[in-house]
Formats: sequence, C-alpha cells, structure tokens
Amino acid sequence: MKNSVYARLIAAFFLTIFGTSVLAESRIAVLVFELKDLTLAPGIPQELERTASIKPQLEAELTTLGNDIVETDFASQQKANAGTGYLFDHHDVAAKLGKQFDADYILVGRLHKPSFLFAYIMGHLIRVDDGKLIADYTFEAKGPNQFQTNKTVKTLAKAIDKDLKRLSSLSD
Repeated sequence: MKNSVYARLIAAFFLTIFGTSVLAESRIAVLVFELKDLTLAPGIPQELERTASIKPQLEAELTTLGNDIVETDFASQQKANAGTGYLFDHHDVAAKLGKQFDADYILVGRLHKPSFLFAYIMGHLIRVDDGKLIADYTFEAKGPNQFQTNKTVKTLAKAIDKDLKRLSSLSD
C-alpha cells in the first residue's frame, strides 16, 4: 500500500515536469487566403466571400483542436506580398512575416479555382525559424457551395493539426 502511494507520487511528479512540454502547442499564424480564379468570370462576389471565409473558419477549427493561433494583420501581409502568389511561392519571405507575429509556423493559403465545378483549398505550412516548407496541402472542394467549403476547411485543419502535433513530438 505504501509503495503504491509512492509510485503514484513519483508518477505525478514526472507528469508535472515532462507532461507540460507535451501539452505546449506551437504558435501558428494563418494568413488571409488569396483567390486564384482561372474561370471565365473571375472574382465574382460569391467567390470573394467564400475565400474570405476560409481564414476565420480555419483558425476556429485549429483552436478547437487545441492549437495556439497567432493574431495577424492584413496590412502586414499586403506589405510583404509583392504580388499574387508571392508569399505562397516564397517561403523565406512568409517566414520573415511569421517572425513579425512571433509565430513558430505560418500558413499561407490559396483558393485555386480552375473551374466552376470545383476548387482547391491549398496551404503551405512554413517553419518560421528557417523558412522551410513543412507541408503542402491541397484539398478539393466540389461546387461553389459553402457547405462543401466548410467541410474541406475542416479536413485541412485536421491535416495541419496532425502535422503540428507530429512536429511537436519530434522536438520533445
């Protein structure tokens, strides 16, 4: 009985000491998604609204999954962006922007719409310390409806969360 109490105290001590590093989540900044619309009627209000809805929903999903979201401002994103697709293609510049926000990782996203029938929600997860592309995500959203977009954003959030947890476990 006495040994059992000591064993529980020792286990509680180690969980207190080492368990906190497992619970510490990485800080992730999510940028405003850009629309790359290749259809014959690009930039219609419905697509602009759909694109604008992705960042807040993704941040909410990532928060629900236990991630630490870093606040970003669009003015800083615009200042760092030299043109459409620039931050998406230049991970080093995106990483510098992530440092401004004191983030560990930054997600640069795009809604790529090659057709009226489907679009791709894409994201690049970049480690801020070295500007390395950690993950490249592409998920298809069929049709222009918001339900399908919401479902695809949830899938993206789960993939990002899985990668962040894997990276966190590697650094422990």
